[in-house]
Order: sequence, then structure tokens, then C-alpha cells
Amino acid sequence: MASRRKGRILAFQALYAWEAAGTSVEELAVFPWLEQPPDEETAAFSRLLIGGTIENSRAVDRMIRSHLKNWDFSRLSRVDLAVLRMSAYTLMYQREVPPSIVIDEAIGISKEFGADDSYRFINGVLDSIRKSVNKPASSETAVSQIR
Repeated sequence: MASRRKGRILAFQALYAWEAAGTSVEELAVFPWLEQPPDEETAAFSRLLIGGTIENSRAVDRMIRSHLKNWDFSRLSRVDLAVLRMSAYTLMYQREVPPSIVIDEAIGISKEFGADDSYRFINGVLDSIRKSVNKPASSETAVSQIR
């Protein structure tokens, strides 16, 4: 399993613990649920996702809420919410990561840890977020930026 993939899984698990038990960011960053700590590259990547997602959780949650169709935010399972938060954060703030990778990884994690059909729901919400985050600038804005 690639280092980034492991890092995303660790971040997902940490965000789940943060939501479920209110575990502090400092405690999450040392991965207390693991018998052996991850390698430093994986840990650093995971900490970046955890810290960024929690630091921007209000904006991330607003984005998720605005893209839920016929679904109430409070009804999201903790697994789905953790996956959505981590992935929405990445789509919103880590623009150098290709959206297809973000969504593919979220689908994979939701297939592994979520309910049977979670991955379809996750895919739909994240694709909607991707479209809104990656909207091209209007022609007026583009023209004014050229000048």
C-alpha cells in the first residue's frame, strides 16, 4: 500500500475519532490506535490532512452541506462524514492534487470501511464539490485578469 494511501486511511481514522470522541488534534497526530507508528513520510502526510481538515472544518462542513441532495448533514454516518471531510478539504485547499485521485481514494476508503453503498453516495457528493471548486472563471473575470 502506497504511503499516500496509508496516510489517507490514517487521516480518515483520526477524523472519525475526532468526530466520535472529540479526541484532540495533538493526540490524533501520534496515532495512538496503532501498534507501530507509521513511517515519517506517511505520518507527515496524514498530519497535514488531519490538521488542515480540522482547522478548516467549518468551511468544509458548509461545502458538504451545500452539496447534499435530499439528505440531512446530521444523518451522515461517521464513516461517510470522515471520508467526505478529508476529501472535501483536499478538493478545496490542496488544489495541486488531481480531483480524480481524491475521489478515487475516497471511494476506495468508503468501500473498505463504509456501508455497502456508501461509495456511490461519496462519489456523488465529491463530484458535485469538485465541479463547484473547479468552475472556470467567467469570461468577464478572465478578461479583467488579462488586462
